[in-house]
Amino acid sequence: PPVRGRPAGRVWAFVLAMAVFSNALPFLLLSWGQQVVASGFAGVCMAVVPLLVLPLAHVFVPGEVMSLRRLVGFCIGTAGVIVLIGPEAFASTGASFEALAKLACVGAACCYAIGGIFTRLCPAVDLLALAAAVLLVAAVLFAPVALYVEGWPGDVPGLSLAALVYLGLLPTGVAQILLVMVIRDAGPVFLGLVNYQVPVWSVIFGVVLLAEPLPPSLVLAMGLILAGVALSQWGALSRLFRR
Repeated sequence: PPVRGRPAGRVWAFVLAMAVFSNALPFLLLSWGQQVVASGFAGVCMAVVPLLVLPLAHVFVPGEVMSLRRLVGFCIGTAGVIVLIGPEAFASTGASFEALAKLACVGAACCYAIGGIFTRLCPAVDLLALAAAVLLVAAVLFAPVALYVEGWPGDVPGLSLAALVYLGLLPTGVAQILLVMVIRDAGPVFLGLVNYQVPVWSVIFGVVLLAEPLPPSLVLAMGLILAGVALSQWGALSRLFRR
């Protein structure tokens, strides 16, 4: 985005906030917390993001009203994720700092919710430039921490380098562009619904690509998640069907 002109300072302030809350801080909290907590707990935390977005959007984003129908729909979707992952998500690992690690995962979910609000409220600017600036600032903030903790990388195998390039281009770079586009167009509440799909697709890909066993709760969980999404977005669906 432009670095000069009347709105430039405000735009870059939002870029900094988005870089911190949508990238650098939640990545740091999750990467540390998931070394200690049960993996399912982190999945449930990410599914709670829409519930955290709802009151924030109600207060800060015009037109994003926290209706009872939306709240019930989000609660049903969250219940579906919990059914999918199972009670082991809340089981204790007995590791040191587990309580603090769980707080870190919850904090990461809060960061994503706050980042979505900042993305929606950012002044009008080219979306590609905005996504690029956010990732650049996040990298500048995060790289010194990584170098301090891990040190300078040594010999990197070709397969690891290819995986790194893939992760940087698609799930991070392209995903950031799509995230900005959807939030600016449809709002943070709508984008929050994506978090319900993540554990479902994780299970499906695990079954198809890694030959993991198919959990019997998958169908029930998907039913709850789809019902929650449909209920929370009933107004938009009704307008679509009327067309």
